[in-house]
Amino acid sequence: MILKFEKYHGAGNDFIIIDSNDIITDLKQKQVELLCNRRFGVGADGLMIISKSEQNDFAMKYFNSDGFEGSMCGNGGRCIAKYAYTHGFANKKMSFEAVDGIHNAEILEKTVCLSMKDVEIIEEFNDGFFLDTGSPHFVKFVDDLSKVNVYNEGKELADDIRFSHKRTNVNFVEYNANNSKIATFERGVEDETLACGTGTVAAALSIYQAKKSKSEKIHLIAKGGELDVVFEKTNKAFINIKLIGPATFVYKGEIEIPRI
Repeated sequence: MILKFEKYHGAGNDFIIIDSNDIITDLKQKQVELLCNRRFGVGADGLMIISKSEQNDFAMKYFNSDGFEGSMCGNGGRCIAKYAYTHGFANKKMSFEAVDGIHNAEILEKTVCLSMKDVEIIEEFNDGFFLDTGSPHFVKFVDDLSKVNVYNEGKELADDIRFSHKRTNVNFVEYNANNSKIATFERGVEDETLACGTGTVAAALSIYQAKKSKSEKIHLIAKGGELDVVFEKTNKAFINIKLIGPATFVYKGEIEIPRI
């Protein structure tokens, strides 16, 4: 089966994007896993399928690189918004369906701004914060990010019994008022990624929750690029959350994948 695709990345977090019209049949888990494999396929942290929607501009379906359908992906959402605008699915301001609900996005001059779900609950532990920003995240503050083994420590925390059988993504944050740094271990990818959108949102809200900053705009530097999170804090929740950062087209192509 010949499959057309395009490759995008958001701050180094990379994705395969496929138009549902170009899929002869539904992709199987093993096929998605193969496509995301960096040696035997295209190579990506995840794969997204864009399809038409009756009530919104389009619908987004996201798969992790292990081939299984995943929860919301913030950087993926920004990339698919850029794809949708480029291919005429939507205008510069748009709305789309994702697994966690409706998202709004806007194509700006050099970045894409994506609305994220409200966050009402943040659990505080002695070693960090746990919250759901469309995907579950544990945020741990560290003194020196360069000394953290993101893969080993992240994988161990991802399987921590506190976060149930569903596991969690894990973010390590070195806070600095001007240039906070973040590194993320992503479940489903089962490795460190160069950036994580929902993880960046989780980190920003945790910084505010921990009273490290009083600002409702947090700038974070990942290994693959820089992202901004803006929000409003009410007595009950974090609302009007937006994730802002680059969404970059890399290349397009065709690949033959086996029928399974």
